[in-house]
Amino acid sequence: MSRTYYIAGNWKMHKTRAEAAELAKALVSQLKDGKHRYLVAPSFTLIETVAPIVKGSNIRLGAQNMACEEQGAHTGEVSVLQLKDLGVQTVILGHSERRHNYREDDALINKKLKLALKHGLEVILCIGELLEEREAGKAEQVCETQVVKGLEGVPAAELANIVIAYEPVWAIGTGKTATPEDADAIHAFVRKLIGKLYGTDAAEKIIIQYGGSVKPDNAAQLMAKENIDGALVGGAALKPDTFVPIALFG
Repeated sequence: MSRTYYIAGNWKMHKTRAEAAELAKALVSQLKDGKHRYLVAPSFTLIETVAPIVKGSNIRLGAQNMACEEQGAHTGEVSVLQLKDLGVQTVILGHSERRHNYREDDALINKKLKLALKHGLEVILCIGELLEEREAGKAEQVCETQVVKGLEGVPAAELANIVIAYEPVWAIGTGKTATPEDADAIHAFVRKLIGKLYGTDAAEKIIIQYGGSVKPDNAAQLMAKENIDGALVGGAALKPDTFVPIALFG
């Protein structure tokens, strides 16, 4: 089956505006002939700088998070309306750093996801297990709960605007990577789960990215697996010479 590959760069809490502009310009130039789908997700303070640079290119503009309410007295939060006003097309939700460092639970992530879909944003829903959960044999159980609760109340018609990113928490920023076989096994499990929830056609079409220390030297091996449809890249997304080889694989 031919797959659509989707390579996303999560810049996390890095870059000044000048640095972000430099990186965005380099990526627009070097990825212009790329055959896959691309996205960059800068920090909130950088979105307005990056937006005009990627506009009209083959790189989508993403945000790393958003509030669960449209507007109001929510000090320190950024709303879906504000993101759309800046030209954001996609929002990353449920990243492990949000789940584990900032205690976001499945109910909150689900509320954000439905609000994003209501306003026409694409969502990258992140799922993944901790090391102790994997060692206890609970990786599939954890991922199933996060998928089922994350997508609760989402109709099949909206699934076209959802991407799932599997990121084993123990492999994020640690230099450890799930083997391509381990990663593909979870991706296959998630695809089968989507099939149970939404039908075989939806399972075939949904894009499931791998995230967790993706680098130029392991990207092609990961993406060669049957159920891996792209990558959510962290540290390697911060420099053109590490992100571009991943983005242009194949």
